[in-house]
Amino acid sequence: MKGLRVLPGGRPGRGRLYVNLPDGRAVAWYDRQANRISILADDQREAILAVLRPYLSGTVTIGPPPVPTAADLAGLALPPDADLAPNRPGETLLGELEHGPAGTRARHRLRQDLLAQQRMGDTFDALEADGWRILHCVPVPGMGRIDHLLIGPAGIFCVRTVPGRRQRAVAGDLLLAVGRAEPRPDPRWTRRAAARATRALTAQVTPALAVVDASRVEVAPTLRDIRVLQPPTATTDLTSSPTALKPPDIETLFTLARDTRTWLGPNAGRSSPAWGSPRTESGGV
Repeated sequence: MKGLRVLPGGRPGRGRLYVNLPDGRAVAWYDRQANRISILADDQREAILAVLRPYLSGTVTIGPPPVPTAADLAGLALPPDADLAPNRPGETLLGELEHGPAGTRARHRLRQDLLAQQRMGDTFDALEADGWRILHCVPVPGMGRIDHLLIGPAGIFCVRTVPGRRQRAVAGDLLLAVGRAEPRPDPRWTRRAAARATRALTAQVTPALAVVDASRVEVAPTLRDIRVLQPPTATTDLTSSPTALKPPDIETLFTLARDTRTWLGPNAGRSSPAWGSPRTESGGV
């Protein structure tokens, strides 16, 4: 049938591909992760396969849509402007670079933060093949945004990303120092953010620090409540951890977490004071 259009859903290259009629109605979708085509209009099967053929790889399963779970139905009912799932790593920093400070030093720091979040985000996104669900740039009132929220078999992790700048990084109980720069309160920040996420999701969230491109990372022996992750071993560290969540729980928590109203609702974080912008904190906080 002429006029069928293929439109992406979710993050570029990772979400579903929808096949729509000219009036916008979906007649099929291709789930890249499951490598499955779900067809809603069987009389248009050949036309649907023809327009999707350039996007397919490997052995593809074709059939009617699977019976939706409660999490699926909740996700379908989510307004597009309330959905965090399409967020790319470092999404908000792109806007800050475009409209933010004009100073060369400030822009350089923003660019370092952006590159670190993008690299770590790509690393975390690769976990989706192992049953993980990933969100980026999750808003937390008064604290800025959680860089990455990971929901998977090993549990839920609130990740703060720090550029190592090819220098020695030292993570302590309260501060993290990179090279000779003034130490930053990243450990304290990610603890607070994880506590807020625990309340929002009513499930235990583990704080984590992702240190990118450091020459070496030293972790204080007393720092036991925060996971310290580094590429390229971060995914192995997480996938080798003991199982804490089953697939249905992962999907339910992901559906809750992707809704901005979970984080920005009237009761979100009401018991925690604001810490200000997460990228402008100083070691004296």
